[in-house]
Amino acid sequence: MRRVRLAVGLIAFTFVLGYWLLPAPKKERGRPNAWAGVFWGGASAFTSALSHAGGPPFQIFVLPQRMAKLRFVGTATIFFAAVNWMKLVPFFALGQFSPVNIKTSLVLIPLAIATNFLGVWLVRITPTEWFYRIAYSLVFLISLELIRSGLTSILAGA
Repeated sequence: MRRVRLAVGLIAFTFVLGYWLLPAPKKERGRPNAWAGVFWGGASAFTSALSHAGGPPFQIFVLPQRMAKLRFVGTATIFFAAVNWMKLVPFFALGQFSPVNIKTSLVLIPLAIATNFLGVWLVRITPTEWFYRIAYSLVFLISLELIRSGLTSILAGA
């Protein structure tokens, strides 16, 4: 798990640095590559299940497509709803749903609803260019945390 976290962090770090430092490819926007979608979607689901780090592989595939903001957010919502739905049975089998976890989730539902409305509002008011700048910056920060977390756990032998 710790090596997966480190690998995802390094890949995401490289992706964002490449976006920031390399010239943009002269590619016409068209349909995304289906095989790349299968690869990055599978990587995202796999890393989501193993280390809750499915975001960066998803972003690597979706961010370069420069979708409309609401389509981007809707795609992410549907994708991760499906991924999380698929994790329910294995997580139940592993005993991840204790009474304490269920109670904590129930207490946090109002906060989850409120922050979702806040997120929708923020997406609507944020200009598209800033939306993508923020998204790449967040992927960069997440990559740094995944690298830190992965290296710390590897060095600690945990």
